[in-house]
Amino acid sequence: MKVTLRRRKKGNRVALYLDYYQKGFRKTEYLDIYLVPEPDKGKLTPAQIANNKERLRLAEAICHQKQLDFLSGIYNVHDIKKQKSLFIPYLEKLAVNKNTSTGNDGNWKSMIKHLKEYAHPGVTFENVSLEFIEGFKRHLTRATKSNGESLSINSKVSYFNRFLAALKQAKTDGIIPVNPGERVIPFKPAETRREFLTMEELESLVVTECEVDVLKRAFLFSCLTGLRFSDIYRLRWEDVHYGSSHGHFIRFRQQKTKAEETLMITDQAVGLMGERDRDQGTVFTGLHYSAWNNHKLQAWMGKAGIKRKITFHSARHTHAVLQLSKGTDIHVISKLLGHKSIRTTQIYAKVLDEKKREAVEKIKIQGL
Repeated sequence: MKVTLRRRKKGNRVALYLDYYQKGFRKTEYLDIYLVPEPDKGKLTPAQIANNKERLRLAEAICHQKQLDFLSGIYNVHDIKKQKSLFIPYLEKLAVNKNTSTGNDGNWKSMIKHLKEYAHPGVTFENVSLEFIEGFKRHLTRATKSNGESLSINSKVSYFNRFLAALKQAKTDGIIPVNPGERVIPFKPAETRREFLTMEELESLVVTECEVDVLKRAFLFSCLTGLRFSDIYRLRWEDVHYGSSHGHFIRFRQQKTKAEETLMITDQAVGLMGERDRDQGTVFTGLHYSAWNNHKLQAWMGKAGIKRKITFHSARHTHAVLQLSKGTDIHVISKLLGHKSIRTTQIYAKVLDEKKREAVEKIKIQGL
């Protein structure tokens, strides 16, 4: 295999590309590196000349490295052929493998839907350049939902991050030698309001009837343990253990992080599981994520006098904030929630500080 650096004029720029040649096979790869062409009249400025030299030096280094990779067997013609495979079908297959929860599945499908609006269905991996990625990012900034509303900033963050995750996986799978997504700045997420319940509101929910009993038990179980819906949904009796020194605990693999966790649980949490009539099978049988269940959850809140919009994930927030309010060390809470970074847990400390500020502001003396 011979690799040659070539150039081609494109508009008002000169594009640098690699020409791969082997008997019976030829392919070009554009490098997203451009030179300023010589003007018809006059000369290039010293700055333009220096810039061209630097870019040409970079392109020559890439060409030299590719040639070395071929000679050493690190990279071969089969790897180049992989880049001619279709990009969107790869994403669709990856989305199935990444389906760890209903919400995650929906985000992958939405990302692919917007990508299909942006790109031709025949797009291949070799077409996914830095310009292509930046173009998709711009497309998301203008994209709308089915009802015509603009995408929220956090939806853009979610979709684009999954797109970048797919490119990272493609590099791991040996389909692309270099991930152009590493050179792109992702969307910055907006701070979201994390709703949680007070102890008084929790006690009110306990004595308020919910139309879906398993939903009520699972929600309160999440408040007591901090477990996500995806982990409670998959919790099986074989994951639940008891030790004379530690009491009840569960061993499970987090769906989001894939990390193995051991979590101590209280007798109240055990009581919410119901009767253990077999060693295998799901603990919260009949629990499902759906718009209908979300509606029933909100109706239960309304019966208890809670008018704010509460989601199932609010139960996890409730556990974290109540632990902080009771003086539990933030590092311990981080371990209980299975966070990889303490920075994630510190968000709850900020939420608690805001609530303290609201409480202080309620006391005002007239006339001062």
